[in-house]
Amino acid sequence: MEQTLLLNATYEPLQVVNWKKALTLLFSGKAEVVAEYEREINSVSFSIKLPSILRLFKFIRINRKHTRIKFSRANIYSRDNHCCQYCGTKCSSDMLTFDHVVPIVQGGSKSWDNIVTCCIHCNHKKGGRTPHEAGLKLIRKPCAPQWVATRITFSVGFRSAPESWRDYLYWNVELEAD
Repeated sequence: MEQTLLLNATYEPLQVVNWKKALTLLFSGKAEVVAEYEREINSVSFSIKLPSILRLFKFIRINRKHTRIKFSRANIYSRDNHCCQYCGTKCSSDMLTFDHVVPIVQGGSKSWDNIVTCCIHCNHKKGGRTPHEAGLKLIRKPCAPQWVATRITFSVGFRSAPESWRDYLYWNVELEAD
């Protein structure tokens, strides 16, 4: 059955909930429907379309001091705006990889400040060398992202998320990039 994207009162994505939780929030007066699916749930006395997106009426404060941005391939790509940090080419995720600026064999670490988004061509060109040794120059020095990730984990990729969700996913990454 369909899942529902739950938004904070500020339209910031909070989490994905199942349809039962979504209807509970709706009927308890804690949320409003922003978008709905075509599919309906029928009971003896009424029928209702399943909500695709709900927005809470009350603002839920997220303690950002303790929010840690997950170190993952997807977040590295988002931090670097899906652009190779050596040639500047913007690529789809399947044409990207990540690269250790200082290779592990030379003492490099697996951390925000040593890994960058890289196209396959530049990754092959660089090999197990430093950018200087390979004749490449970094466009931007890697560091931990400055955007604050919301506490939301999706088991579906952006391309397979419902169309109605797309305006609300990754909003903070796109705003920071401008």
